[in-house]
Amino acid sequence: MDQLSPLTLPQYSLRFQVDGMSCASCVGRVERAISSVPGVIGATANVIGGLAEAHFQGPIPEGAAGAVVAAVRVIGFTIRPEILGFDVDGMHCGSCVRRVEQAALGVPGVAAAAATLATSRLTVTLDARLGAPPSTRTPDGSEAAIEAAIAGLGYTAHREDHADRSSDDRHAAREADDARSRRDVLIAAALTVPLLLITMGGPAIGLRSGEPMALLSLLLATAVLFGPGRHIVRTGARTIWHRAPDMNALVLLGAGAAWLFSAIVTLLPGLLPGQAGHAYFDTGSVIVTLILLGRLLESRARHRTGEAVRGLVQLQPRTARLRRGTELVEVPVGTLRVGDLLQVQPGERLPVDGVVTEGQSLVDQSMLTGEPLPVGRTVGDAVVGGTLNGNGSLTIRASQVGEATVLAGIVRMVEAAQAGKLPIQAVLDRVTQWFVPAIILAALVTFTGWMLAGAGIAVALGFAMSVLIVACPCAMGLATPVSIMVGTGRAAELGVLFARPMVLQRLAAADFVAFDKTGTLTTGRPTVTTILQAPGTALSQPDLLGLAASVEARSEHPLAAAVVAAARERGAVTAPVEEFAALPGFGVTGRVQGRTVAIGSARLMTRLGLDASGLEAPATALAGQGASPMLVAIDGRVEGLLGLSDTLRAHSTAAVAALRARGTQVAMLTGDHPATAAFVGKQLGIDTVLAGLLPGDKALRLRELAGKRTLVFVGDGINDAPALAEADIGIAMGTGTDIAIESADVVLVSGDPMGVVTAFGLARAVMRNIHQNLFWAFGYNVLLIPVAAGVLVPALGISLSPMLAAAAMALSSVFVLSNALRLRRASVHP
Repeated sequence: MDQLSPLTLPQYSLRFQVDGMSCASCVGRVERAISSVPGVIGATANVIGGLAEAHFQGPIPEGAAGAVVAAVRVIGFTIRPEILGFDVDGMHCGSCVRRVEQAALGVPGVAAAAATLATSRLTVTLDARLGAPPSTRTPDGSEAAIEAAIAGLGYTAHREDHADRSSDDRHAAREADDARSRRDVLIAAALTVPLLLITMGGPAIGLRSGEPMALLSLLLATAVLFGPGRHIVRTGARTIWHRAPDMNALVLLGAGAAWLFSAIVTLLPGLLPGQAGHAYFDTGSVIVTLILLGRLLESRARHRTGEAVRGLVQLQPRTARLRRGTELVEVPVGTLRVGDLLQVQPGERLPVDGVVTEGQSLVDQSMLTGEPLPVGRTVGDAVVGGTLNGNGSLTIRASQVGEATVLAGIVRMVEAAQAGKLPIQAVLDRVTQWFVPAIILAALVTFTGWMLAGAGIAVALGFAMSVLIVACPCAMGLATPVSIMVGTGRAAELGVLFARPMVLQRLAAADFVAFDKTGTLTTGRPTVTTILQAPGTALSQPDLLGLAASVEARSEHPLAAAVVAAARERGAVTAPVEEFAALPGFGVTGRVQGRTVAIGSARLMTRLGLDASGLEAPATALAGQGASPMLVAIDGRVEGLLGLSDTLRAHSTAAVAALRARGTQVAMLTGDHPATAAFVGKQLGIDTVLAGLLPGDKALRLRELAGKRTLVFVGDGINDAPALAEADIGIAMGTGTDIAIESADVVLVSGDPMGVVTAFGLARAVMRNIHQNLFWAFGYNVLLIPVAAGVLVPALGISLSPMLAAAAMALSSVFVLSNALRLRRASVHP
């Protein structure tokens, strides 16, 4: 057989979502970076959709996806596999969730799929896509394939549209669904009530098979089952046909068997001699009505679980007042661009992130950060979209718009956490996959057992129906996701963002927390309080400060900003720096006007082979007073010492005390001088203090300290990124650097250390709530299935009618949802 020419092989592609592309130049850089990866024959990127594809001639090599991600990240962009979101109608239990996920995973190119019953959403991650070259592939091919696969199971899926996150379209759609559900419940009830009256009055009016009242009962029961209950019938039948029965199948089998048996007794009594008068028309109709009522109550409660995210989305105004020359024009927020000047009047919400260029005001940031008091904002201060302007008029210059705003990032993070699953949920999904077939088998065994016992077909059918109805696994499917959804939404309201639900489980069990010092427990806004010259130096204090500030101006460290600010305040002259180098954990170096300058810790001087013994005593004295000493070397000689003092954050002491009260061990790790660290640790009541650590040392010492315990690290700077990544749970201050935030599992939007206490409290509350839900869901089935099967009838005469089984099943889901909603008022204090 002739080998195929490489040009005739089908193309294989990896598709990714790229954040940060804003122009044609960005697109070119991304395409060149992807094309440089071995094995890639071409690349395409689109600035509009933020999508990029890497094309391969043959099967995608192992590790190619990671190589593409690394190549794009090196040039400064954030890249991730493309993620699609779908709204799925018709999921009512854990088995539904499992089958929807399996259907999506069966579509070529789908790498992962996660459905959530609480939100009726499906999140699909696309990875390698087989098929035609991109030029001939339809843009919505994968979306259509996923929707078709799910539709084949009897559910309806449609792609989410996030083009306008501020719209109320999804909320309106849910309201419309609730309206339809209410209508179905009312129609079912209106048809069932006269049916119950006929049944209860049957003996008095002499109801017999084939007589008008019996035929009227058949007509009413048929209208209920195939009218308001049509969705149950249609979906249940389809899942049975595909050999993937779900909750709808159980209801269909129960109510359908009641209807079919009753129809035969009424129309063809000769087929079942001796069963006349045993019709179950009322039972089947009441079952359908109660199921519909339960779903309505469940739907309303589920919608309430998403109020936190909906509240965040609604914070952004729909329009903004754009300044064009001397005029103000009201425009849609979606049309704004970086650099636009916007006018914000008192009492209005800020449309996007920006910097104040005119005016001053108090801004209420409570919905984003949890801070109870408004904060002052004036010219030069940064403001966040969605926050509420107070009593002053502000002009701001837009710095982040659309999906790049802080608010959009918070919404994405919360939605991602809510869409994820705990490990126990994956186990539950597998259990519920087999649970429904097991219940059908149990119902058959129940029916057969009672028939063999001589109870008669009507009695046996009644017990079998009760088993089918009472065992619907709705509560099992809802037990975990609704608690996660409400808990993460509540956390977002308090300024705590969880990256994924796994963090909740780990944090709830954690008993060891290590804090960074600067910018985490302290404000990170130190000031230069001392300037000392080395003995014999020819430099004046202003010259020493000016040279140090010239180099520090290129650094992002909080201490560097303090040196630059001191030079500006004291009139010290600065100059451009060349050959700048930042040495994490040591300091910085550079050349200023031909002079070599180094500023940093004593470790830096030792590394450079310089003698700092002449300033060792004053450096130790400053550290003992809580200041951070920084040595300055010029042209190979230590010429001076700067002392910088930082202040504790307002709630640092309270946060440490609250954690210790919970039984959590607290430590502090810092690269600062040991004496300074010890002084701060004593102020905070922290016994375990490790100082003088390099970034890599922090990660190593963290693991040594924690041992086998779950390790939590809290930090905010670039130096903290390795420790945040090493920890089992990394918590980053939202006021810190982007790289630290990206390395974290939890982000504290306001940067308040009390947010750590809040995170612990919410994690434990959510896990406690989940355990309560699971106990109820499993205990409910364990207890009621035998009762429904009639096990207690011979000894105690206790049974569960199909109608009571339907009511109990509906109430179980409502109980789980109501219990989860208690998290909206969860206490986060020790």
